[in-house]
Amino acid sequence: MGLRHSLIRFATGGALLVAVELGYANLSPAIAQMESPRIRFSESDSSNPSAPGTIAAYAASEADSSMASDEYEEDPWEPFNEKMFWFNRNVLDRFLLKPIATVWDAVLPDPVQRSIHNALNNLGVVRRLTNNLLQLKLGGAGREVARFSINSTIGVAGLFDVAKDGFGIEQSDEDTGQTMGVYGVGPGPYLVLPFLPVLTVRDGFGFAADAAMNPLSYFIPFGATAGIYGTDVVNERSLNLDRYQQVEESVVDLYSAVRNGYLQRREAAIRE
Repeated sequence: MGLRHSLIRFATGGALLVAVELGYANLSPAIAQMESPRIRFSESDSSNPSAPGTIAAYAASEADSSMASDEYEEDPWEPFNEKMFWFNRNVLDRFLLKPIATVWDAVLPDPVQRSIHNALNNLGVVRRLTNNLLQLKLGGAGREVARFSINSTIGVAGLFDVAKDGFGIEQSDEDTGQTMGVYGVGPGPYLVLPFLPVLTVRDGFGFAADAAMNPLSYFIPFGATAGIYGTDVVNERSLNLDRYQQVEESVVDLYSAVRNGYLQRREAAIRE
């Protein structure tokens, strides 16, 4: 019992604070949606690329499709981006996030990890509701209000996705970068930075706006907020250990697959 508690404290303590600052989300969202037998969540669970560590909706079929390859060849900052991509994948993930996530997976059963995912995802209601309203998607806004009300009460503070599993109410995930695209703001160059998710210039501004809409940031200190986000990063990585491994082994040019899948998915989201 003592060892179990020590491992949990290690995984949720200072190492998690570092993990969120490192932001492995730049690689994890793209890999996580690629097809493999260990699929834990549907696309509707988290199509937002700005959420750290969450499972954003880029499928391998999109990333590797000829349409994506033909349409998104232009990458003016590619030399810099490739170096940052290598650093995030081969240094940050290999030596920090993956080892922590492996311990996390050994300590916490899958149902507990899924409940953590649900509870943290439930907190994204402000971002999703705001951007649904800004895009005049009133049906999506209504679903977000209904989901939050149901999951925060019957779902025990969001630990269980009762809205989806019990009532069939799917998440309507919208973000500020997407909203800016809907209003005609161009994406700008593709960019990979250390410690941040993959972005375009437009989505970088959207990322900052989405972070400001996190309700936790107004009520608890930064360290606690970072720890919660770090938990999200590690939890999502833990839920998809096998899938990451299989995708990394099967995709020849992972940088291009992630870039093309990201750009194609974002364009499709804006057209919806």
